[in-house]
Amino acid sequence: MRPIGGLSINRMIPNMLTLLALCAGMTAIRFAIVGKFEQGVSAILIAAVLDGLDGRIARLLKSTSSFGAQLDSLADFISFGVAPAMLLYIWAMQSIGSLGWAVACLFAVCMALRLARFNTQLGLPDPPPYAYNFFTGVPAPAAAGVSMIPIVASFEFGDTFFHSPYLVAITTALTAGLMVSRVPTFSFKRFRVPHNYVVPMMLAIGAFAAFLAAEPWETLLVLGLLYLGLIPLSIRSYRRLKRAAEEIRAGRGDAGPVLRTVDGSAPQG
Repeated sequence: MRPIGGLSINRMIPNMLTLLALCAGMTAIRFAIVGKFEQGVSAILIAAVLDGLDGRIARLLKSTSSFGAQLDSLADFISFGVAPAMLLYIWAMQSIGSLGWAVACLFAVCMALRLARFNTQLGLPDPPPYAYNFFTGVPAPAAAGVSMIPIVASFEFGDTFFHSPYLVAITTALTAGLMVSRVPTFSFKRFRVPHNYVVPMMLAIGAFAAFLAAEPWETLLVLGLLYLGLIPLSIRSYRRLKRAAEEIRAGRGDAGPVLRTVDGSAPQG
């Protein structure tokens, strides 16, 4: 019997997750329009979780493709560029008129520029080994989360201070700038947990899940502030690794094997 051609369901799972993330972002916009801001934030967070899963599952199933990469970027633009901008505009910034809309547009534009820059770098040679554990700028899901810190804080502490449209405009504009900046930020995709820390890490994850269930907004607020606090550390770590690599290259002329020990990971490609 002649085999039936086509694509297996397993290879379609990553793209399905990407489309679900896109739908979650669109749903967040709908929740914002009808004034259900807590549900809107939750929908964007669901999109972030799905976005984190699709790429990893694609690599596990060996189903990565150019189509999937482009689809992921388009979904990210909606879920983490348009949806947070619309949510924050409707929630607070529409009260300052054109200025609020300009900031919302700026956020979406910076998201598009970041994703376009990322796509153009896909075919370039591998970065130096010390740069493997870093993003250039704040990645899309993290930027969406950071931009929503004021609204998440208002859920926990009330609208007295955090609902200020000028505060929201400033934080949104700063986050937009971080997206397209050259600031190195930690990438946890290649993060490896030492064997001695596996059990403590599992306990920490369990504690995080418990706090997220009991106090979701307070937990997410602390998580967002912790991420912002890591940015100066990531800049310092990146500069230290880069300086060490340059010193090795200047002293030995060939830093390849030594850079692996400096960075802690072997070059890929």
